[in-house]
Amino acid sequence: MPESRLPGIKVKYLFFAWLGIFVASWVVYIHYSSYSELCRGHACQLIICDQYTKGIISGSTCKDLCEDHTLVFQQCLTSSPTQQVYSGLWKEKEVIIKCGIEEALKADGSPETAPRRDVVLFNKPTRGTSMDEFREMLLDFLKSTLGDQASLANLVNKIIAMADVSRDGKLSLAEAKSIWALLQLNDFLLTLSLHEKEHTPRLLGHCGDLYVTEKVRHTSLYTVDIPQLLQPLLPSAVHRMVHQWFSPAWPRRAKIAIGLLEFVEEIFHGTYGSFYICETGFKNVGYNEKYDFKMVDLRKVATEMAIRGFLKGRHCEQNADCTYGTDCVAPCDKLMKQCKSDVVQPNLAKVCGLLQEYLLHGAPRDLKEELQKQLKTCMTLSGLASQMEVHHSLVLNSLKTLLWKEISNTKYS
Repeated sequence: MPESRLPGIKVKYLFFAWLGIFVASWVVYIHYSSYSELCRGHACQLIICDQYTKGIISGSTCKDLCEDHTLVFQQCLTSSPTQQVYSGLWKEKEVIIKCGIEEALKADGSPETAPRRDVVLFNKPTRGTSMDEFREMLLDFLKSTLGDQASLANLVNKIIAMADVSRDGKLSLAEAKSIWALLQLNDFLLTLSLHEKEHTPRLLGHCGDLYVTEKVRHTSLYTVDIPQLLQPLLPSAVHRMVHQWFSPAWPRRAKIAIGLLEFVEEIFHGTYGSFYICETGFKNVGYNEKYDFKMVDLRKVATEMAIRGFLKGRHCEQNADCTYGTDCVAPCDKLMKQCKSDVVQPNLAKVCGLLQEYLLHGAPRDLKEELQKQLKTCMTLSGLASQMEVHHSLVLNSLKTLLWKEISNTKYS
């Protein structure tokens, strides 16, 4: 292509990019407006506080939400009918509030819909359950969801300490029912299981099946992303340009990437079992104001037990039939017509695919060739976790070392 045509092409792409951003803003506005009736923090608060007043539920944030009004709902961040997510203020600190309100929004948001939630959601444990029996309930539940790990007894102790809002060394029925209901939420269970890790949002408190976490400032690897509804309408070149314009400086991206690799390392064989990222996308991962990586949406992460349960006895014709979530794929035994139980592509390979464009753009010239080579090696990883543990660790540590060497002893480290 002649050099003289390049400026014209750049101007055209520039026009498309800014047009895309304008239309994206309009689409987002319409999208949020369209479900304003479904996503109402006051309905969640009415239901929760009605149950709290009746003594059905308990929690560390109930008083702040229902009596002192120092926990306040702000912007609705999702329209999911089964669990709604809000930004909020708790004692003037920005937080995220997650509320399971599937029954409340079927009517007008009034507490009259609460009885069905009481029956279905807060049905365990029953009156008369002893503390020892509840401990056994918790341990059995964790074994079925996380696997039979030696560390689960320690997790049970942490759950009971969290549930004991009154700090009297025992649990009331309301305290036990509330923590049991929360454990049925996959993202709460994962938040709790990974609570000691610095790469997941901190759990700050709960009330019934509502819980509060720290707010992650940036909820995508890029500071601006194109809305999903608009993505098919814009050329891939515009996508890349928008991402490249609105992204942190390369050393900051390297620091974020190191954090993401550390998270992958943590969940490969975690304290409470193994976990899989089953939807690898820019919008599920983010970072805070210090450019420390944070896993934004743990609903896209699954336990090994959940995946095995999904695959067990599942009929298949091809590997695509053995897909959990978006991209946790197991092999199909085409002779038996059943899915095998192990995911083939590890977290690390998927994450490296996500990081390829993120890290190569703007990378230092003397680093780029080696970085590209290591990312390519990483993306080709496949096989059962039990058979590739050493190789997995070598590839991960090599990539971390390469990035860290470039930014260590600088202001970005």
